[in-house]
Order: sequence, then structure tokens, then C-alpha cells
Amino acid sequence: MGFSDLTTDAGLTALNTYLTTRSYISGYAPTQADVTVYKAVSKAPDASKYPHVDRWYRHTASHSDAFASLAGDASAAASTYGPEATAEAPAAAAEEEDDEVDLFGSDDEEDDEAKEELTKKRLAEYAAKKALKTKPAAKTMVTLDVKPWDDETDMKQLEANVKAIELDGLVWGGSKFVAVGFGIKKLQINVVVEDDKVSIDDLQAKIEEDEDHVQSTDVAAMQKL
Repeated sequence: MGFSDLTTDAGLTALNTYLTTRSYISGYAPTQADVTVYKAVSKAPDASKYPHVDRWYRHTASHSDAFASLAGDASAAASTYGPEATAEAPAAAAEEEDDEVDLFGSDDEEDDEAKEELTKKRLAEYAAKKALKTKPAAKTMVTLDVKPWDDETDMKQLEANVKAIELDGLVWGGSKFVAVGFGIKKLQINVVVEDDKVSIDDLQAKIEEDEDHVQSTDVAAMQKL
């Protein structure tokens, strides 16, 4: 159904709930979706009432100089984005249908032997369907801040060293350099990890092994996928 009027309490409340587990309106980096919703909000929200909207609004505003160059459809309306009818309903219906398999045949079957064979067949079919259902791997999207020693640190090399880290269950995303003051910039980089395979603490420790370039790392944002 998308976002409604984002200048009202109801609209901002819906947006605040939507952003509770998200850093951006869509995807893992700023896009035209953020620009469209940002303009629909029209002014800075009340941080005490809508803390997640306030966080997102200020972060989006920091990219205002690059709004025109961000990826996405700039002509789409704000109602195009936001909470939508869940796509899980068909899957749930299919699962319910599986769970309702008649394991014991029809009341009309009077032949005990035929009834037993039918029961065995349906039990086998039911077990086969259940075996085909695999639980998707739990994943988390993390935004890391990687801080250098000083303004003379080779940030390009630092970034290359970070992205050179390869682990099963780890996928690097977009990155950028963010000024922190006194001519020093930090690397802000997105990464998607499979929870069962990659520990964020271990990943940070591995990044910090680059002692010639990296002073420290911090988790700036985290979102379950």
C-alpha cells in the first residue's frame, strides 16, 4: 500500500516503524527512493516522537548535493515505497495446504489393504514435500566505519585491503569516504553476512589486523534481512 501523507502523524508513525530495522528506504545505499520520501516529509521530524525518521532524515540530508546523481526512478511517488502486502501469503497458503494433506484417505475407501497403501503413499509424498522446504540462511546487512590513523593514511589502500578480505558468507557492498574533521576521513562500507558463517566481531578484528592503515572499526548500522 506504500506510504500515505508523510506530513501527518499517521504517515510519520508508519515511516518511523518502517525505518526501525532499515538504514534506507530501499536497498543498502541512498537512492531516489530516499530522495522522494525525504521531499515528501518536507521538514525535519520531531526526533523525540520519530527517532528513526530523524536519523534517516539527517543522513539523507547529508547526501543532498548528490540527489540528482543517485540511482533509481526520480519520477516515482512516495506512495510507491513503504509497507506492502506481504508476499508470504501465497507461501503460507501453500504450506497450509501441505499440512492439510489427508494422510488417511477418504471415508469412502472400504478396502483396508488399499487404504493402507494409500496412507503409505501419502505419507511418503508429505515427507518428500517437507524435505524440499529449506530454510533460507539468516543474513544481516552491516555498515562499518573504518577509521585511519591520521590524514596521511592512504585511504585508497585501506579500502582495497578491507575489500580484499574474503570469507564464506560475506559479500561487500558500497563504500564511501566520510570526513570526520581535521582533514581526516573514515571509510564507511556496507557488508552482508550470513549469521551462521560470519561473526561481525571476528570481521572487525580481521580488518584491524591492517595496523599500518587502520586505527579502529565501529558498527554504524545493522539490519536483519
